[in-house]
Amino acid sequence: MRTCRKLLAPGLGVVLILLFLIPARPTAHEIPNDARVQMIVKPAAQKMQVLIRVPMTSTADTIKWPTNAAGYLDIDNADAVLRDAVRLFLIDFLTIYENDRQLATPEIAAVMATLPSDPSFSSFDLALAHVTGPRLPQETEFSVANGQLDVLLEYPIQSDRSRFSIHPSFRRLGVEVLTVLRFITPDGAERALSLHNDPGVVHLDPRWTQAVWLFIVEGFFHILDGTDHLLFLFCLVIPFRKPRSLLIIVTSFTVAHSITLIASAYGVAPDVGWFPPLVETLIATSIVYMALENIVAPGLRRRWMITFGFGLVHGFGFSFALRETLQLAGSHLLTSLLAFNIGVEIGQLVVLATLIPLLELLFRFGPPERIGTIILSALVAHTGWHWLTERGQQLMRYQFQVPAFDASFFLMVVRWLIVLTIAAAAAWLISGLVGKTQSKVRELES
Repeated sequence: MRTCRKLLAPGLGVVLILLFLIPARPTAHEIPNDARVQMIVKPAAQKMQVLIRVPMTSTADTIKWPTNAAGYLDIDNADAVLRDAVRLFLIDFLTIYENDRQLATPEIAAVMATLPSDPSFSSFDLALAHVTGPRLPQETEFSVANGQLDVLLEYPIQSDRSRFSIHPSFRRLGVEVLTVLRFITPDGAERALSLHNDPGVVHLDPRWTQAVWLFIVEGFFHILDGTDHLLFLFCLVIPFRKPRSLLIIVTSFTVAHSITLIASAYGVAPDVGWFPPLVETLIATSIVYMALENIVAPGLRRRWMITFGFGLVHGFGFSFALRETLQLAGSHLLTSLLAFNIGVEIGQLVVLATLIPLLELLFRFGPPERIGTIILSALVAHTGWHWLTERGQQLMRYQFQVPAFDASFFLMVVRWLIVLTIAAAAAWLISGLVGKTQSKVRELES
C-alpha cells in the first residue's frame, strides 16, 4: 500500500502541473459576441451571383493581415489574403442547392476590403458595382478591427427559374450571428430574410408543400413549448371531458385564435411597443379567470363564449412567435398560416389525448372530481397570478399615447371592424352548434 502511495504521489503532482499549464480557454479562434452578415442572392440565366459582406474583426486572430508601417492594412498586398479569408470563413460554411442538388464550389469573382461607412449594400446593383470596382487607395488608413470584407461569389446553375435553397452556417464569425439575406427573383421581386446563427437549410422560393410541412411542424412544437397555452388548455378540459362538450370548447378556441392569427399576419395588430406585453398580460388573465371559474361554477354555454373571447387574445400571442418564421413562407402566406393552425391543433389533440386519461385516472383513484377540480384549478390560478403580476408590471413601464386621428388610424379602425365582424359571425355559428348539441342531449335524457 505504501508503495502504491509513493508511486501515485509524483504522478498526481505531474498531472496538477499539466492542468495548471493548460490555458483556461483553449480556443484557437476568438470571435466577437455579435456579427452581422449581409447577403444578396440573385440568379440570372446560368449563373447565380452571391454578394456577401462580413466584419473583418471576425477573422482578425486567424488571418495574418499585411500591414504597413503605421499598422494599417496594406491594401495593395491584401488581395491574396482576402481570398484566403473568403475560403476559410465563407465558402466552407455556405451551401446552396438548386432543386435539392448541391451546387459546385463557387468562383471568387471579386473581393475587396471596405470601409465601415460604405452604403453600397443597400441594393444589388450598387453592391455589385462596388465589389467589382476599383479597390481603396493604398494610402487609406484602413483598420482591420473596423473594416468589412466584401466578396462576389458566382455559382454555375442550370436555370434561374429553378428552386433554390441555402444553408448559411457562419457560426465561426461570432457568438451570435445575424445573416440578413435578400433573394432577388428573376422577375425582380425581392424577399428579405433575417436568419440567426445556423438556421439549417432555408428554401428561398419554397413550394407550397414545403411551406405547409414547415409550418405544421412549427405549430405542433409551438403549442408543446408554450407553457401558458398548455395551462389554458388544461383549465378548459378539467371540468369538461366528454367528447361533445370538449369538441365545442376546443372548436371555439381554435376558430378564435385562427381569426386573430391571420389578421395579425396581414397587419391588423397595432405596431406599438406596448401591444405584445398587453397580449401576454391578457393571456395570463385568461388562465386565472378559467381557473377561478372552474372553482366556482363552470358552465358549458358560458365556457365556450369566454373561451372564444380569450382565443382571440391567444391568436395574437401565436402571431408574435410566428413573426420571424413567416418570412420562410415565400409566396404562400395564407397557406402557411392555415398549416400553422393545423400544427397547433395536432399538438392540442396530442395534449388532450394525454391529459384526459390522466384526469380520469386521478378522479377515479384519487379525490372526488369536484374536490380534485378545485385543487388543480387553484394550483393553476396560483401560477397564472404570478405571471399576471409580472407581466402587468412590465406593461406598466410603457407610456400610452393618444393616437393621431389621421388616415392610417381610420384605416386601422376599418380593419378591426372587419375582424370583429368575422369574429361575431364565427361566434354566431358556434352558438348554433351549442344550441343543437344541448337540444340533442335533452332529447336523449328524456
